[in-house]
Amino acid sequence: MCSLCGVLGGRGHWTESAATPETFASREQPHTRARERQMRTRLVNKVLDHYGLRLGDWSGGTHVLRGPTGRTALVNNLSEMWAAADDLCRQESGCDPLDPDLLQRLAGD
Repeated sequence: MCSLCGVLGGRGHWTESAATPETFASREQPHTRARERQMRTRLVNKVLDHYGLRLGDWSGGTHVLRGPTGRTALVNNLSEMWAAADDLCRQESGCDPLDPDLLQRLAGD
């Protein structure tokens, strides 16, 4: 399949509440798929910033992950994002979301 078809179609990922609205039925605030993607991207970027990485929305259905050297990767969901982050991360140990330095930094925010 070409990359354009992958962007135009596809099912929702299990991490998206729009894919399983019954799981989040008690939500009190108005909800849209775009708002959820924006909130998730902001939260993930707090973690990725520690590694010099940045996640951005691309076409409302995919994300683009940018590394500190300008390398990029297109990812469809958070599972793919972590694998791509390991590839783009400049640290030899990769991108560990449970890194004690990262957790301490996030606790300070």
